Amino acid sequence: MFENKSVLITGGTGSFGRKFTRTLIERHKPRRVIVFSRDELKQYEMSQEFNSPQMRYFIGDVRDPERLQQAMRGVDFVIHAAALKQVPAAEYNPMECIKTNVHGAENVIKAANPINLYGATKLASDKLFVAANNMVGYEKTRFSVVRYGNVVGSRGSVVPFFQKLIAENATSLPITDTRMTRFWITLQEGVDFVIRNFARMHGGEIFVPKIPSVRITDLAEAMAPGMATNVIGIRPGEKLHETMCPADDSHLTVEFSDHFVIRPTIKFYRGDVDYLTNNIEERGQAVAQGFEYSSGTNGHFLNVDEIKAYNARAGA
Repeated sequence: MFENKSVLITGGTGSFGRKFTRTLIERHKPRRVIVFSRDELKQYEMSQEFNSPQMRYFIGDVRDPERLQQAMRGVDFVIHAAALKQVPAAEYNPMECIKTNVHGAENVIKAANPINLYGATKLASDKLFVAANNMVGYEKTRFSVVRYGNVVGSRGSVVPFFQKLIAENATSLPITDTRMTRFWITLQEGVDFVIRNFARMHGGEIFVPKIPSVRITDLAEAMAPGMATNVIGIRPGEKLHETMCPADDSHLTVEFSDHFVIRPTIKFYRGDVDYLTNNIEERGQAVAQGFEYSSGTNGHFLNVDEIKAYNARAGA
């Protein structure tokens, strides 16, 4: 699919962007891989590691539509990974979060079109990308969304935070709430899921992988066996559990063997699409009314030993 194609990754110097770039180069032969981000130092550091002839580095911000237009000339595939992701930072800086996560998404859609507060902005971003399928009319451009949980070891997440405390010989680990759960996915699994969905997509879907959950208390035990924990309370904007398929969307949700698809609520110019069958002929079925896919009620929880193995596989 990506052979001899041009691929642009917004937020390309982040954890996901770097892993996606490596996977793309190792498994495919793209003509160009364009890394689009606003951090000059991170681009320089990434260029020392990824310096093959097809690599291109564009300094730019998704808030800047003109720069995005320049970067997308001749591009076949766009992976939009640029976002402000830290939940407390979004609560304290709401307008900055909206500028990047909402207006940035609008700019990517316009540029790609040839013609909690964080959760709220990401929901708005998802809606924008789904609705963008109507903006292109009968053109070939299609937009879909991938939604997945906590990436093991990603920057700013709990694993590197715990690692830092352990390395500093802390006597306890801070726990926001003993009931807290999170979906758990490695960076490589996330990249692979995104790549598979390029082949699956009709356009307008939200793809959600079936992945395990972890309890924050089990994670602490896995990383520092026997160490005391200290309950500090939930941070601004934080939730006890992650929900990737809300009950309110159960009438739109289709279950496949290893993932879910949330169908769009609106119709597109290209006519009715059978989202029960994807473009690689995988067949799904509608879920029961009221179904919710939440980290707190997930049927697959990792135990302490499984968390250790999972983190080791993720290099965390």
